[in-house]
Amino acid sequence: MKKRSDLPENWDSLREKIIGLGERSLRKSYYPELQQQLEALRASEEKYRFLVSNIPAVVFKGYADDTVDFFDDKIEALTGYAKEDFLYRRLKWTDIILEEDSKGFRIVLIDALKSDKSYVRDYRVKTKDQRIIWIQERGRIFCDQEDRISHIDGVFFDITERKTLEAQLVQAQKMEAVGRLAGGLAHDFNNLLTGILGYGELMLWELPEGDPHRGYLEEIIRTTERASALTRQLLAFGRKQIIQPRVINLNELISGMEKMLRRLLGEDLDLIILLDPALAAVKADPSQMDQVIMNLAVNARDAMPRGGILTIETENVFLDEAYSRNHLEVVPGPYVMLAVGDTGIGMDAATQAHIFEPFFTTKEPGKGTGLGLSTVHGILKQSGGHIWVYSEPGRGTTFKIYLPRVDEAAMPLYPVAAPAASLQGTETILVVEDDEQLCNVICQTLRSYGYTVLEARHGYEAILVCGRHQGPIHLVLTDVVMPGMSGGELMERLSPFGRKMKVIFMSGYTEDTAALQSLLAVGAPFLEKPFKMITLAQKVRQVLDLP
Repeated sequence: MKKRSDLPENWDSLREKIIGLGERSLRKSYYPELQQQLEALRASEEKYRFLVSNIPAVVFKGYADDTVDFFDDKIEALTGYAKEDFLYRRLKWTDIILEEDSKGFRIVLIDALKSDKSYVRDYRVKTKDQRIIWIQERGRIFCDQEDRISHIDGVFFDITERKTLEAQLVQAQKMEAVGRLAGGLAHDFNNLLTGILGYGELMLWELPEGDPHRGYLEEIIRTTERASALTRQLLAFGRKQIIQPRVINLNELISGMEKMLRRLLGEDLDLIILLDPALAAVKADPSQMDQVIMNLAVNARDAMPRGGILTIETENVFLDEAYSRNHLEVVPGPYVMLAVGDTGIGMDAATQAHIFEPFFTTKEPGKGTGLGLSTVHGILKQSGGHIWVYSEPGRGTTFKIYLPRVDEAAMPLYPVAAPAASLQGTETILVVEDDEQLCNVICQTLRSYGYTVLEARHGYEAILVCGRHQGPIHLVLTDVVMPGMSGGELMERLSPFGRKMKVIFMSGYTEDTAALQSLLAVGAPFLEKPFKMITLAQKVRQVLDLP
């Protein structure tokens, strides 16, 4: 065998030719296939990048200690932090998770390892600009050969909008439940209060001036009136209050309240009123809107113990689809906005989450009922409106109210009625009331004014009384809600008697408010329980004197 030194002198060049020939042959045979595979790989990678960049989620790779070493580029749009901030574990994902939401991740991982190694968890994070957003994390755990957690692959979804809508729904359900409770109690409670007021007034009329017992009776009447105001708040909160809506202009309402509001606020607070001169009309109960504005003004005053500015503003607005997507109950369309803002202490997010709940208050014990804002909320919902709050600690609070616009001319808020010459009368009145005590005090009051009074405890008895009575019956004073037959049905059943009987309906609450609203819609006279006996006498004389 020849040694390498015995090989021909041109061996190296010959070897290079042989190798080159093999390479050219190999390239010629396999290069097209390799090139196709490379192009397919690049296309697949591009498709993957396109998919990742377009899904509505942030792809991540993380570890059991909540650190992350890979995010796609959408992480910056979601949190304000660039993905580089999380690389090399300079910033942990746990650093931006709210502390109360960061606990329990180990339990989540343990549970996932017991099943298919996948999990879902919801929590809140604080963005770079200090916003709080909700994140849903969906992850899958990967383990090494020793069954230890190697890493986690998953996605983050922004579910802030969904959580906001869920919170609104839960709040609405809670308020509806308490509203049903309040409404159920109010009917009987209002009857009791009307009886207390009535007997208190009758006793007061009998006592001479200077009698030492007059002061006690006057205090009983004042206390009962405060109790009736509390009942109205409960009913308004539960959207069970009897409303008498009219087409009104909020500018006129606010202007009429201005002097009273300035007295309420005192010298330390400035009141600024900005009214849109072209403000459209709304359909609402004026007395309820008075209550709304007063409650908001009182809250604003209490939030500015060292002075400040209360601003009341009106404006025509249009709430679009984008707004309605973030506010569950809003139907897009034209609205009238009433804004009440203060420069007071403000509220944090935790407080704002509860302010419309009944009996929730941040005031000291004995300083408030906790029904003010829940009453406002109930009134507006019953009127087809909405209310939203914007507040930050130390930067004040603004409540924005939206009521649907109506294309009608507003009616005068304060029409002047001609006073009755006297409250005395000689007409015959049929009183239909199922509560015995209340019926007695009403009948006794009317007799004291000179009227002839017939009594009935329910609709069927009223029909019998009417059939037996030979003379005219000038007026029927009837409760709306009674066993077996409503007040409206009673008047329909009495029509065949052919008598021209006028009617006044009474009610403090009705389960079917639509029945009463239909009566009020046609202008039927109405007394809301609890009422004072002087109010009863005035209403009776007013209706009897109508042509």
